[in-house]
Amino acid sequence: MLFNSYVFIFGFLPVTLLVYFGLTRLRYVKAAIVWMAIASLFFYGYWNPPYLLLFLGSISLNYGFGRAIAASPLRGDRSKFLLIVGISINLIFIGYYKYAEFFLSSLNQVLNWNWQSTPIILPLAISFYTFTQIAYLVDAYRGETKDSKYDLVTYSLFVSFYPQLIAGPILRHDELIPQLRSLRNFIFSDKNFARGLTLFILGLSKKMLIADNLSPWVAQVFNNADSVTFLEAWIGALSYTFQLYFDFSGYSDMAIGLGWMVNINLPINFNSPYKASSIIDFWRRWHITLSAFLRDYLYIPLGGSRKGETRRIGNLMLTMLLGGLWHGAGWTYVIWGGLHGLFLAINHGWRKLGISLPKFVGVTVTFLAVVASWVLFRATTFQEALELLQAMVGIKSVILPTHYQGFLGWLSPLGLQFKPVKAFAYLPRGGVELNGLILLGVLLIVMLLPNTQEMVKNFKTTWGWTLAIASLAAGCFISLNQVSEFLYFQF
Repeated sequence: MLFNSYVFIFGFLPVTLLVYFGLTRLRYVKAAIVWMAIASLFFYGYWNPPYLLLFLGSISLNYGFGRAIAASPLRGDRSKFLLIVGISINLIFIGYYKYAEFFLSSLNQVLNWNWQSTPIILPLAISFYTFTQIAYLVDAYRGETKDSKYDLVTYSLFVSFYPQLIAGPILRHDELIPQLRSLRNFIFSDKNFARGLTLFILGLSKKMLIADNLSPWVAQVFNNADSVTFLEAWIGALSYTFQLYFDFSGYSDMAIGLGWMVNINLPINFNSPYKASSIIDFWRRWHITLSAFLRDYLYIPLGGSRKGETRRIGNLMLTMLLGGLWHGAGWTYVIWGGLHGLFLAINHGWRKLGISLPKFVGVTVTFLAVVASWVLFRATTFQEALELLQAMVGIKSVILPTHYQGFLGWLSPLGLQFKPVKAFAYLPRGGVELNGLILLGVLLIVMLLPNTQEMVKNFKTTWGWTLAIASLAAGCFISLNQVSEFLYFQF
């Protein structure tokens, strides 16, 4: 079920909230938790009911392992054995459903085999709920759940809570379960509901009014990577850069807003990442909960920076390679992760030199590095990404519309070429100038305006806020007949 659909906004959400607050008003707190768990499982099963059984099996299995680990001597042999088995089972599940076809096709290419497999449908959100539960098992092994007796219903709601289930933010047990034990959180708050509804609409607007309108621009360019020109390649790459940001951060805003409606605080997942002045800073702002998971459950256990500079670089590279693979079963994702590992290693090395750059330079260099890496992330093959990157740096020649020849013709001896506008077959309608102005406007929104979390901090139920949010909501509702999935659903 999609947040940006009639069935969710006008069906699932009002029914879920009405029953939930009806139960809490009668002080049936346990019944309210049970209802929210059932509603969340229905939300998941609506997509593909048979995979609900897999999801329920994963929840039951991890709950049992977590309880068994917590009941064992702290960090003893038994708890360590249970942890290894529990994590292994999770990895087997995700390995089969997400990576089996990828590994088989890779083996076929390398060894010139022709093994065939039946198509495997990727279960929705398997990457997110698997990471959530692996973190829970590790926390149980560390003794961080010993004082918390979680019943199966509460644990099920922790994993399946519908606002964050499909695309995060990735939760830890201590970020949600304690809130389910506070009776104050079960009292309806008109302030929290208004704030939550506002943030939900702002997130929905990011998705439907910006990201979805950039989507055709992206597809036109990436589907014709071998023949796009310099300008087309840049417009496609920048369009995807903004489409991905507004799509995924929009989902995260909606998730947090839906949580606020029921007095639940979910962790912030984005903090203006394109304003980052370094790659290190970028990963503290982009998909924050994934970055924290990779740091706390992979990078630090590998040794982090405690065993010398060479080991730190190796740990960084391995962490980011696996982070890339988590995003998708393809070599472009692995290379994208490795590229960011390399960026991070260079960033750490630059810091050791003690040379500081003006903030504007740092932001510009970081942004361009991120844009280039998104080309790999979006491309279906490495060759496709290479074609686009070559076009972006001018290796395939720089071609501009003929009407620029009057003031840029003097650059022709350097290889600059001019062609009629009709030669730019993969530009969106409106021409170079209009497309450029739209992307410039989006860039200014991202770089200069406060982000949605900062906006909602200053939220007040004034006529100005009400009219602005109502206008955005109306624009979104008009577009609901053109439903599109969120980009991170494929991960």
